[in-house]
Amino acid sequence: MAERTVAVITGKGEVVAVREKIPALKEGEVLIRVHASLISPGTEMSSVAKLRQEPDPNRKTAPFGYANAGEIMEINGPARDLKVGMRVAAMGTNGAFHTNYACVPVNMIVPIPDNVSYEQAAYACLGATALQAVRRTEPQLGEYGLVLGLGIVGNLAAQLYQLSGSRVFAWEGLSNRVRIARRCRIGNIAVLKKDDVVEKAREFAAPYGMDFALFAFGGEATPAWEQVKRCMKVSADTHAMGRVVLVGGCKVTVGGGAASGNLDVRAASRTGAGYKDLDYEYGRTEYPAALVPFTTQRNLREIIQLIAEKRLIVDPMTTHRLPLEEIGSAADLLINTPNKAMGMIMEMKH
Repeated sequence: MAERTVAVITGKGEVVAVREKIPALKEGEVLIRVHASLISPGTEMSSVAKLRQEPDPNRKTAPFGYANAGEIMEINGPARDLKVGMRVAAMGTNGAFHTNYACVPVNMIVPIPDNVSYEQAAYACLGATALQAVRRTEPQLGEYGLVLGLGIVGNLAAQLYQLSGSRVFAWEGLSNRVRIARRCRIGNIAVLKKDDVVEKAREFAAPYGMDFALFAFGGEATPAWEQVKRCMKVSADTHAMGRVVLVGGCKVTVGGGAASGNLDVRAASRTGAGYKDLDYEYGRTEYPAALVPFTTQRNLREIIQLIAEKRLIVDPMTTHRLPLEEIGSAADLLINTPNKAMGMIMEMKH
């Protein structure tokens, strides 16, 4: 059986590329010859950083990654519109690893048009994560929204809010991410520790106040929550109102009653309906489209379409391109130099 190179994480938080046999395809899986994969600087690197701080000797070394793109080499079972030789984007922790050959469930794969590169298509997974958060927000044309954090998901969400017709303001502390966001047509940004972010946000949304806010970062977020409350719209009886969506891995202490006014606090998980439902992923079941319109696959397709139409901009977010064999260096760059590294594309050899 042929071999592949695949990135793994050890219990000590070491990130290395190893050689292994390409697994036999399961029913409902597709073999992809991967050309590019994208490291998530949030979820993936937070798990690596945690293991480096608190090694887990009982943790098995395992492949990681969940966003790549390439061409279909083989299909096992029905695959609807997928065909051998087709260019595709793939996602999910059930196979879309940082590897040069990936075995991915059929419903975690979508075709990509000729004017979308493999590198661009690798952003589909995090794009679907952002789109799920935007859908959870329920933005309206003309509303004012605040995005906290302009990493990949926050940047993409801000662009999607703008496409929805909302007026977006963002807070970010890293100068490189601010520059990248401006290249992605996100123009209204306050810089943490430099600007009075609350005052600037309130000026931007005056005289109405913010209708919604998105937390797109990790770590302790209660101080940010207290700042956001001061930016939201306020009813005549002095209660803050609006929707607050948590998509990043942050933790917020929310006071009940008058402490939080009438704010709606929502979480946005993953990429849409179907992800982590193995029957859906492997094509054994489908959700009724009339009742569950925005599945993970549909969200992936929408992101790819927006990139193809050049309405969603991803190229400025790619800060580094490294061969898969150097994934340890890529992880170090993301963890140690967050103001320099953001979109880390792994390139494959075959």
